[in-house]
Amino acid sequence: AIAWLNETSAASFYLVKVEAVRIEGSRAGIDMKRLSLPAPLFTLIVGPSAESREVGETKKELAERYTIRHRFWTSLLENAKEKTKLHANISPGQHNWIASGAGKRGLIFSYVIKKHEGCVELYIDRGKDTDDENKAIFDELFASQGTIEATFGEPLEWQRLEGKRACRIKKQIALGGYRDETKWPEVQDAMIDVMIRLEKALKPYIEKLQV
Repeated sequence: AIAWLNETSAASFYLVKVEAVRIEGSRAGIDMKRLSLPAPLFTLIVGPSAESREVGETKKELAERYTIRHRFWTSLLENAKEKTKLHANISPGQHNWIASGAGKRGLIFSYVIKKHEGCVELYIDRGKDTDDENKAIFDELFASQGTIEATFGEPLEWQRLEGKRACRIKKQIALGGYRDETKWPEVQDAMIDVMIRLEKALKPYIEKLQV
């Protein structure tokens, strides 16, 4: 319990064993033993360490990060529901992404937020042992890159992610991230706008997929 408190609190905690001891001695010139008055003996059982402080700081940083991201997503979803129903049934989370299904299993429209940037993407991952299937879906969508980007209004990043199971089609937003709270309104408006345009550009082609 004390170790846990040291890892999760800004204060320092100690567990100390207290004993009363007396020291045996003798009077000068007299062969006679005597004991001193009782004195306290303190033995440290558990105390703060550099390692526990480091673990504690890491846990506090993670907790703070989760709290900030939850507030960011709460705000974004409140703003988004006035413009699109795509993520209307999604609850704000603590992680760096939130997502909603794109109408086909394994295809999701995701918002992603980092410390100082965000992005919007279609993520393609139909689960275990679907590497080839995911790549085939990506390739089919990529075949219509020109018309998709024309509808979207600007170029997209087409990431086939060779050597990995999943693929993604994304748009980076470099206006700020969850650590830039004063920029949240601008960042969120941009992310919502990109999500609306991305769904509009990709939805007709997703619907045609024979999967």
